[in-house]
Amino acid sequence: MTRRTGLSIVVLMMLILTGCSKQAVDTIMSSTDDPLNDVPDVNKQNRKISRGINLGNALEAPIEGEWGVILKEDYFRVIKEKGFNSVRIPIKWSAHTTDKPPYVIDSLFFQRIDWAVNQALSKGLSVIINLQHYDELMQDPVKHKERFLAIWDLISEHYQNYSADLFFEVLNEPNNQLTSSLWNEYLDEAISVIRKKNPFRTIIAGPASWNSMDYLNSLYLPTKDKNIIVTYHYYNPMQFTHQGTAWVTGSEDWLGNTWLGTYEQMNSIIQDFDKTLLWSKLSGRPIYMGEFGTYYRADMGSRAKWTSFIARQAEQRGFSWAYWEFCAGFGVYDPVKNEWIEPLLNALIPPAS
Repeated sequence: MTRRTGLSIVVLMMLILTGCSKQAVDTIMSSTDDPLNDVPDVNKQNRKISRGINLGNALEAPIEGEWGVILKEDYFRVIKEKGFNSVRIPIKWSAHTTDKPPYVIDSLFFQRIDWAVNQALSKGLSVIINLQHYDELMQDPVKHKERFLAIWDLISEHYQNYSADLFFEVLNEPNNQLTSSLWNEYLDEAISVIRKKNPFRTIIAGPASWNSMDYLNSLYLPTKDKNIIVTYHYYNPMQFTHQGTAWVTGSEDWLGNTWLGTYEQMNSIIQDFDKTLLWSKLSGRPIYMGEFGTYYRADMGSRAKWTSFIARQAEQRGFSWAYWEFCAGFGVYDPVKNEWIEPLLNALIPPAS
């Protein structure tokens, strides 16, 4: 037995003993002769989006403006000027796509998305577009699978000639009836659809159960397609980050929770991040923390401390990140005063950086 073969067996045994997923084992042990492994460099792509912000509550609403946010050209400028290098644009495509085949996305809506994407690119920002709030898919995956794949076929064709600074995120927070096994199946097919017209586009995808880090081992990705960044969302502890939110049952009882950076508070987060880092190393997939943030009803001192700690922990491990979100309930920018909320901005982009 050669030394190389022996080393491979040892690595394989270590992966199995650590509970690594079959997909992660396959990724590390497989050959890398597929052209997709070479162009582009997925780690460089991940660094392009290293410090980002979500333009939430705008195009993810059924109609832009219904949730209080309408995107403005100036938003992209101020985001770039403050040191962010990417924006994530959550989009509710399902509200603007016909229900029956042949599926068609409303042309005016497509023009609005074009405007947003082009605004970002023209300001030197990389941009991630996703499928957000496709609630019907979560509730009845089988019924909506064909439409889900058709939407990606239409998006993929429309943006096939855009630069590599445009990223496709397949689906935000798979949940409910879209279980891990179903999500892996649908994700694989969606990636195949995208690759037909965008063979070198960087794709972002995350696990089921709301993009939970605890489900990373259940995520399956095409072994030879290395041009995929894995995303997860982080809001721990929920009793702090989501206190007083209208959509979380019982969250009024959480009001007054603080985050002071105690040893126990920091250590809990460090353990979570180390667990994700281990998965990243074993699977060979770069990590994008696509959402993290605190709701405005928490005290500002705690919000700033938590936000700074999360961002630095991500950066220390080579994770890219995008704060949730720009100018609504979790926001870092006041759209009425047209000014940044300095404690949160400084937590995300330290003045010295």
